[in-house]
Amino acid sequence: MAYFDAASTEPLHPQAREALLAAIDVGWADPARLYGAARRAHLLLEQARAEVAEVLGARPDEVAFTSSGTQAVHLGVLGTLHGRRRAGRHLVTSAVEHSSVLHAGGLHEREGGTMETVGVGLTGRVDLAAFAAAVARPGTALACLQTANHEVGTLQPVAEAAAACAEHGVPLLVDAAQTAGRLPVPAGWSVLTASAHKWGGPAGVGVLAVRKGTRFRSYLPEDERERRRVPGFENVPAAVAAAAALRAVSAEAEAEQARLSALVTRIRETVPTIVPDVEVIGDPVDRAPHIVTFSCLYVDGEALLTELDKAGFAVSSGSSCTASTLRPSHVLEAMGVLTHGNVRVSLPRGADAAEVDRFLAVLPELVRRIRQDAGVS
Repeated sequence: MAYFDAASTEPLHPQAREALLAAIDVGWADPARLYGAARRAHLLLEQARAEVAEVLGARPDEVAFTSSGTQAVHLGVLGTLHGRRRAGRHLVTSAVEHSSVLHAGGLHEREGGTMETVGVGLTGRVDLAAFAAAVARPGTALACLQTANHEVGTLQPVAEAAAACAEHGVPLLVDAAQTAGRLPVPAGWSVLTASAHKWGGPAGVGVLAVRKGTRFRSYLPEDERERRRVPGFENVPAAVAAAAALRAVSAEAEAEQARLSALVTRIRETVPTIVPDVEVIGDPVDRAPHIVTFSCLYVDGEALLTELDKAGFAVSSGSSCTASTLRPSHVLEAMGVLTHGNVRVSLPRGADAAEVDRFLAVLPELVRRIRQDAGVS
């Protein structure tokens, strides 16, 4: 099986596995206690925090570990809004943010706040002028913008958006899930979220970083753990493994991401020449190095993913359209692009160029067969 779904989750990095197994033996105790085993666990947790902070460009005391990237987003959005409720109750996001951001915004609206979603162009890049105008609206408490879109890979103008936010005194929450460890973190963020399993760490570890000076108050009842932001007992071994993976992938990022980007470029350029009626989606240049998405007209997306699975390829779709919901992806819908027969290929660390060539070799026949079965020649 050729695994091409790294945007969903990256395989566990060997250094993360090694660190996890070692930390299970020595980092099992409660790091909040004072006896020897607890102090060892505490030291491991603080070392992991320092290593993650260094890669993300934060201070260790700004970083907290959560149970997932989704929880980090929820806590980050709602905690910042709660902390800045005196400044206003208006939230600004792009229309293509991860569903965790939009769901947190929906809860904010149900509790009396307002949310404005700024549109994007055909490539999925947010309208920067409209974003800046939305941020300038009186009563804006928070703005959110991802580093790269999780479905089509388009990079967002985070640094420029951050400058607009700073001009109006509005904190910017940046969802860096798809680029942390792969690309440098853009400057200017006030709150940053990420997810360890996206960079080869274990599942169940998210990161929430809140800059000093950003007004933040947990939306949940206060807890004595993780800087009073995240409730519950810390998973020290998992945090240690997450830090080990982030350190490892960051060290090799420049060379490996350039290699993956070249493979993605091959897919982007080849698919339209070998499959008729295909639209390659997302920015061809300003993009995450490992993601390429395309849509095939007259093709059922789930049928194509199933056939690719049979052929030995694990890929996903940027479209959630199914027979039961008939609802396309909110990202593709906001972009105004084709949603039928959508395939997202996202290459993991070490992806084999030969497997990419095999994917390109089998794809045309699979699409032709599905179209033929549907009565489309």
